[in-house]
Amino acid sequence: MDPLNSVLMFFGFTLLIASWIQMIVTASKEDFTWGLFSFFLPPLAYLYALTQWDKASDSIKMAIGGLTLLFFAFS
Repeated sequence: MDPLNSVLMFFGFTLLIASWIQMIVTASKEDFTWGLFSFFLPPLAYLYALTQWDKASDSIKMAIGGLTLLFFAFS
C-alpha cells in the first residue's frame, strides 16, 4: 500500500469517527433518547443529522469529507 493511501485512509477514518462523536453530542443535547440511539445505532445518527440539518450540518460535512478521503485512498 502506498504511504499516501495510508495517510488518506487514516485521516478519512479519523474524520468519520469525529463526525459520529459530534453527532452523538448534538443529538444528546436535543434529546437524551436520540443520543442513546445515535450511540448504539450509528446509522441512526446520520439519519438524525439529515432530519436536523440546521443543528448537525457541520458533522455531516465532516463525514462527507471523511468519505471523500476514503474514496481517494481506495481508488
